[in-house]
Amino acid sequence: MKLFSFFNKKEKKVAYKCSCCGKVYDELPLCFGSDYPNYYFSIPSDERETRIELKESLCVVDEKHFFHRGRLTIPIIDYNENLIFNVWTSISEDNFGKRMDLWENPNRVNEEPYFGWLQTNVPTYGETLNIKTIAIEQNVGLIPEIKSIEEGHLLTIEQENGITYKRALEIVDEIMKYQHSLN
Repeated sequence: MKLFSFFNKKEKKVAYKCSCCGKVYDELPLCFGSDYPNYYFSIPSDERETRIELKESLCVVDEKHFFHRGRLTIPIIDYNENLIFNVWTSISEDNFGKRMDLWENPNRVNEEPYFGWLQTNVPTYGETLNIKTIAIEQNVGLIPEIKSIEEGHLLTIEQENGITYKRALEIVDEIMKYQHSLN
């Protein structure tokens, strides 16, 4: 299928037409994400309420598996915005406690990055579950920046080097096709 985008001269934005359904968006959708870490789905649905504590960016399963949500950014080198995935990573119990202690502390940006394993399937990037990541604290009110550090993985390579606008369109189109297939 052919990708389609056009420039909206009136608002100086790039509009996007989904090649799957034909819907036109005022601008190219560049932010995608998951509401839950992948591990969440390993818990039977009738047990989730008692075994999982979930708050918008934090998740604890069975009081021993800790996860936090962050923003994985892929620079688009020939465009004025970036491709963003809101993802979940594992985090050690000690670092989870530290994050909780520093939740409202502006000095949290001075913390060393937290190691974790990616707990989100990032569309179009092959197998991404359990690849190595680091989480870099941001200002209070913002979720951490997640960096893929899995050597040789396409996600790491494209996050470090950036992608073209054409590649971003291909990724968005694949994600939109997948989302439509779920409906």
